[in-house]
Amino acid sequence: MTIHTQESVSGFVASSPQLTQTEKGDARLYFRFGQEHFRKEDDGSFTQLETTFHHLVMFGRSANHAHDRFRKGDNFIAEGYTRSVNYERDGQAVESEEFTARKIGHDTARTRYDVDRSPRRNGPEQEAPARDASAFTSPAPSRQATTAPAVGM
Repeated sequence: MTIHTQESVSGFVASSPQLTQTEKGDARLYFRFGQEHFRKEDDGSFTQLETTFHHLVMFGRSANHAHDRFRKGDNFIAEGYTRSVNYERDGQAVESEEFTARKIGHDTARTRYDVDRSPRRNGPEQEAPARDASAFTSPAPSRQATTAPAVGM
């Protein structure tokens, strides 16, 4: 079976996340996000380039959860898709694009946090279905004999 992949984006939350509702009454999360860019120089060093800013939206229950967990300045990674949007600003038609996130999480390379693995309640006195851990078997690590003793300092 092939690996399912989607478009992803990473960056930092540049504006306070705003939670609104669509015309149908679904939750809609919106925030601007920034992406830092770097250029690798011939000597191996990096030069920081201009930061770019973009739009991110998310819908439904995921939007509510993300609104509760994300603040301006947080680093994130999101999965979803990019789409073109047209809107009006100050009487002018604007063509732009926005990233529609289906999933979002904090960037573990830049964020310290604790993980709560207790089952999430989906409703009053309703338990989440249990996962079958036996469905996944981790490959056994290979054992290689060491012929030379390790040297410590």
